[in-house]
Parts: sequence; C-alpha cells; structure tokens
Amino acid sequence: MALQSGYDRQPTIVIVRRLNIKKPEDNVVSDYQSFRFELADSIAHVQINRPEKLNAMNDAFWTEIIEIFDSIERDDEVRVVVLSGAGKHFSSGIDLALLASVANQMGKDPGRNARLLRRKIRDMQASFTAVDTCRKPVLAAIQGYCLGGAIDLISACDMRYAAADAQFAIREIDMGMAADVGTLQRLPRIIGDGMLRELAYTGRTVGAEEAQRIGLVNRTFDDTESLLQGVFAVAREIAEKSPLAIEGTKQMISYMRDHRVEDGLEHVAIWNAAMLQSPDLKLAMVAQMSKHKPVFDN
Repeated sequence: MALQSGYDRQPTIVIVRRLNIKKPEDNVVSDYQSFRFELADSIAHVQINRPEKLNAMNDAFWTEIIEIFDSIERDDEVRVVVLSGAGKHFSSGIDLALLASVANQMGKDPGRNARLLRRKIRDMQASFTAVDTCRKPVLAAIQGYCLGGAIDLISACDMRYAAADAQFAIREIDMGMAADVGTLQRLPRIIGDGMLRELAYTGRTVGAEEAQRIGLVNRTFDDTESLLQGVFAVAREIAEKSPLAIEGTKQMISYMRDHRVEDGLEHVAIWNAAMLQSPDLKLAMVAQMSKHKPVFDN
C-alpha cells in the first residue's frame, strides 16, 4: 500500500458546492472529513483538506475521493477538475495510522491475511482509478511534499503543475515494499520506464525543476499562489471548449495507452461518426469565422 506519514485525528470540514447561482442561500453544503469541494464557472476544485496532518490520506480519504469523483462524473456542469492540497503541502501520502489499523486486523492465518490485504489494496486502487477514468480532465496543483501515495494520485491525473518548493518521492521502497496503488503502472507512460525505475528503486527526492525536466510536471511556478492562478487559467481555457470535444479527446488519449495505433484510429472514427453531428462543431466554426468566443452547452 502507498505511504507516508502517521496521523490519526480526522477533522471535520465543510465543503461548499457553488452552482454558478448568485444567491448564497441556494448553495449546496456537504460535510467531508478529508476534502473541500467547490464548483464555480464549470471548474470543480477538489482540495485535500487535512493541512495540520500534511494532508495524509486517512481512512475517510479513500472512500470520499470515489464519492466526489462519481459526483463529478455525473454532473454535466463540471467540465474540468483542479486537484490541490490545503496548506504548505500537497500530501505526505498514506496516513500510517491507517496502515496500523490494517495490521491490527490481521490474524495468524496467512491465507486469510493475504485475502484481507488484497481486498484493501484493490479498494485503494479503485479510489485513484476513479480519478484516472473521470471523463473530465483533472489538473493537479502540487506544492511542498508529494510523497508515496500522493505520487500514485498525481499519476492518475491528466496534467501536473508544481510550485518551486515541490518535492516528489516514491517512498514505498524505503518501507521495504513496492508501490501498489498505481505509480508503477501509470508513471512509466509519463516519465519513461528508465526514470521510473530509478526513482522507484532509490526512493530519492525530485525537486520541481527536475520534475519538469523529466516530464512529471508540465510547468513550475514561484509559489503556491501563482501555481493556483496558473492552473486555474489552464482550467478556464479547457472549460471554454466544447465538453463533448474534450471528453472525446481524453477518451482517445486514454484508449491509446493500452491499444495499437490501428485500434485507436478505428475507435476515434466510431466516436466522431456520432460526435461530428453535434451542434458544437457548427458553433465553433461560426465563432471562428466571426472572430468571437463560442459558448457551448453542457
């Protein structure tokens, strides 16, 4: 299982979901233990919100992230997602108290212990697969620590951006285990096989500058404030595009990870045979000819 950091207190926070309606009384308010969620201008901001615990991933984190991304998946008002961490750090990884609680459930039967551990690992994997398979683009804004399980998480995002103080490390190797929540499966396609092996075998820390050089992040920023400004600027650009076109583009890129080029060409031909009949195409063409910005329906 992914790691790092050990904390067990779970603060309750309030998530405000803004629905682009001006009257504050119309806001929908929900309670989560590990996240803050805000929706404005078709951009969902999902923020890990345990800053006093370095945003360590406690038990609630793993179930809540599935709930949040399932909601995003169903909500056509959401066109793009920004994922960030509150406070000085993105996330220090899995809460060690969670690992301890799993260890306490184990008995003397190796077979039953293996079944318990496999089930727990698969549940955690499903949490980040919900991010990976979300039909809306997910942009990670990373400052400070991004360790262990946090690497698994950002590997499931479409794009990654970092503040100058960001520190990345696959720390599982230092705990005598292999990363098992997605890093080893997704990161090779992002930074290449050789670099992934170096970082996974050594557990060494990578700074923001090197992270950009090896392709782990798209761009770096001086501080957290400029990081969020820059990432939200990219998100706004995406949100202005046809949501059907964005969804189709993401699906084609994701499909090509596990298929041959010819399979991908056939897949996009089938997709566009339907999507090119959408009014979005005509709207975009008219907007280009008249030199104004198109406004697409959800």
